[in-house]
Amino acid sequence: MKDSFGRDIYYLRMSVTNRCNLRCVYCMPEGCSDWGDKEGILSIDEIVEIVRAASVCGIKKIRLTGGEPLVRADIVEICRRVSETPGITELCLTTNGILLPKFVDELKTSGVTRLNISLDSLDPVTYKDITRNGTLEGALSGVYAALDRGFKAVKINAVLIGGVNDNEILSLLELTRKHNAHVRFIEMMPIGETADWAETRFVSVDKVKEIASELVEIGSEGVAQLYRLPDGLGTVGLISPISSHFCPTCNRIRVASDGKLKPCLHSPDEIDLRGLSGKALEDAIHLAIYDKPFKHKLDDGHVSESMRNMNEIGG
Repeated sequence: MKDSFGRDIYYLRMSVTNRCNLRCVYCMPEGCSDWGDKEGILSIDEIVEIVRAASVCGIKKIRLTGGEPLVRADIVEICRRVSETPGITELCLTTNGILLPKFVDELKTSGVTRLNISLDSLDPVTYKDITRNGTLEGALSGVYAALDRGFKAVKINAVLIGGVNDNEILSLLELTRKHNAHVRFIEMMPIGETADWAETRFVSVDKVKEIASELVEIGSEGVAQLYRLPDGLGTVGLISPISSHFCPTCNRIRVASDGKLKPCLHSPDEIDLRGLSGKALEDAIHLAIYDKPFKHKLDDGHVSESMRNMNEIGG
């Protein structure tokens, strides 16, 4: 369906947990030692009911996120039931890749068509510094397992952080030369843990074009401007929520792991879907889509107005 500004909203990012096996510096609070409120997250039946109601409102694409969705013991069943929901034509999943080798075959047979894997560094020390407790070897094992299984697309998400990983742009680009992988460079947003970070930490995706002059522009896909190395097997995407925001063409809504619907990632507005069912649930989603804000304020120098950290909302 269309919102009040005429945008076609057909994409739902559904967080299935606020827990994660990593502690990335731009996502989770420092010193966070527990795995969140397990009892507070949506049950599998609640997730499926929300997806069903969303499909009635015109949602066709679902991305399951977290936290880390693979820490849920019932994630494969969630994928199967979501993919079987009438009206849903595409099911994607975002993961840090650590647990992917264990689940990759079941995910594919349960209806997942595309995978996004977070990989901010190819340096073992930097990777551990960013994730606080992860290993590069573990993440890469997930990447290669996904590439070997022939998913419709395997995207690698790299959040650019000034003075941390912006010296690895060329190394990450090389993944697209050697593999049919699609590397997406993403501008870090001032939200949650990063809201008070120094401006030098925020790097425009324009730096990728400056460093890699051989990139050839080939079009766009969703919010990403696409490029390719002349001899590359995969593609390079630049996602610029700050330097050139894509709000006028935004096509998504989000549901947090506790059932709160966020029409805009950076708005404080949330609609509680928990406890609703049937037409009442459909009406709540319908109204949230119609009232979706036109744009965020990040490009005006503001920090996000969201009241949550990213692990609670979903990437």
